[in-house]
Amino acid sequence: MSTAGLADFWAVEAELDRRWPETVIEPSLKRIAALVDLLGSPQRAYPVVHIAGTNGKTSTSRMTDALLAAANLRTGRYTSPHLQLATERISLDGTPIDPGRYVEAYREITPYLGMVDAAQTRQGEPALSKFEVLTAMAFATFADAPVEAAVIEVGLGGAFDATNVADGAVSVVTPIGVDHVEYLGDDVLGIAREKAGIIKPASIAVLAQQPAEIAAVLLERCADLGATVARQGMEFGVLDRRLAVGGQLLRLQGLGGVYDDVFVPAHGVHQATNAVVALAAAEALLGAGGDQQLDIDAVREAFAGLRLPGRLERLRAEPTGPTILTDAAHNRHGARALAAALESEFALVSPLVGVVAVMREKDAHGMLTELEPVLNELVITRNSSPRSADVDELAAIAVQVFGEDRVLVEPRLDDAVERAIELAEEAEHAGGVLITGSVVTAGEARTLFGKEPE
Repeated sequence: MSTAGLADFWAVEAELDRRWPETVIEPSLKRIAALVDLLGSPQRAYPVVHIAGTNGKTSTSRMTDALLAAANLRTGRYTSPHLQLATERISLDGTPIDPGRYVEAYREITPYLGMVDAAQTRQGEPALSKFEVLTAMAFATFADAPVEAAVIEVGLGGAFDATNVADGAVSVVTPIGVDHVEYLGDDVLGIAREKAGIIKPASIAVLAQQPAEIAAVLLERCADLGATVARQGMEFGVLDRRLAVGGQLLRLQGLGGVYDDVFVPAHGVHQATNAVVALAAAEALLGAGGDQQLDIDAVREAFAGLRLPGRLERLRAEPTGPTILTDAAHNRHGARALAAALESEFALVSPLVGVVAVMREKDAHGMLTELEPVLNELVITRNSSPRSADVDELAAIAVQVFGEDRVLVEPRLDDAVERAIELAEEAEHAGGVLITGSVVTAGEARTLFGKEPE
């Protein structure tokens, strides 16, 4: 793309950043409903798989997208937040739209933004948020393409998330835990009720395995609305999981039968869960069930070609140097899954030095507690976000968990990574470096190692 085109893209980003941020929630669907109504309700132009949950949403979204594409559907995918570039959020046929199309999508809806903002101002209420505008851009882009199915990831919560103006034919709920306590609170059942809000009347609800009390909340919502239920561990599940080079080999029970020898190039039990949830979601949308399966070769091909950037991703693997990994874990639940995957699949990468930068509102103590058993040493740093935790405050928490002799501080992420590499190289056999703590941290790690947005 030309320099002028990129200038237009960054100008649009600057305009969007002047709106109230997506990390702030003002619970209402009024603004986004008014906007999509003016746009002609583009979110109703295609069937939707709507995905909520605490962790695993983006991985499950990418997997579902790949499976639907393998069934020869033209797909749209909307996910958040992005790792490196905002265009990652809006994908067509599995590929992020280019900056030029992003600019076009924004400019096409700009007149309608002004109308909604003006109406809100007259009523003394907030204007549209950045996330609401991005959501409308995605819906309109998919309708214009046009796509034959869209996979839509919830931004934050569920019932009052801007994406919830879409009526998912299939509603997916990935594992639920505590996150975004400043907006959703720390009552996990309250969080479950908020996320259950995406389940719509007469839809198919695909539910990942949950603790019993959370499952009860989700099932109550399904019963109230007459939604058909498909539950991991009941109607579908992981029958067998074996480690393989570069990922894992799965035997999956889908809604339509058993799928053998499915290679998934992703690590950890949590990714096996995401895979079978995605399979059930794709089956539900495509009408598989009973004795009707998806084409097994298409399923295998879809999973084998999967790309999950920032999800226990190898950024560098050299025979004589440390392996460099990054993961976007940003809450205690995610850190626990990451630690389990490292322990089971990367135990030979030793010593493993962590580079950690988290957002200040997160449960840093909980995250570091989960990671402590799998990290030999820790380099505390910060990322470029203004929400990044202060390094000295984060280091003080780290010392409580790791002890003073295992914690170092480097205020710049690039310096922290270099320091961690040096520490890993001091071992007799070069170990590895894990860069984690937030989506922003993982994205900036990808950029440091020359990875393109995808």
